[in-house]
Amino acid sequence: MTKQERIELEAAAFRDLLAHLNSRKDVQNIELMTLAGFCRNCLSKWYKAAADDMEIELSMDEAREAIYGMPYAQWKAHHQKEASPAQQAAFEKAQRGADKG
Repeated sequence: MTKQERIELEAAAFRDLLAHLNSRKDVQNIELMTLAGFCRNCLSKWYKAAADDMEIELSMDEAREAIYGMPYAQWKAHHQKEASPAQQAAFEKAQRGADKG
């Protein structure tokens, strides 16, 4: 596999990940953090950091929109729910476990 082929495969996989997350707006960021240790916000930060590393001008708002598929405030208003006590407890338990790892 060439370097360019690897880049194209990684980009395709990333687009599929974003499409999958977009199709599962019911899955809250706190649930992603609890189960996977990262969420849409993490992806936004990584996307922005990659742009910075490559000296590509990109604001955090633009990075979030690339990940969320819409302005972050709009996504939040339409799809983000208040975390339930059970979600908060599961997240805190996962964080404690990650700290020990």
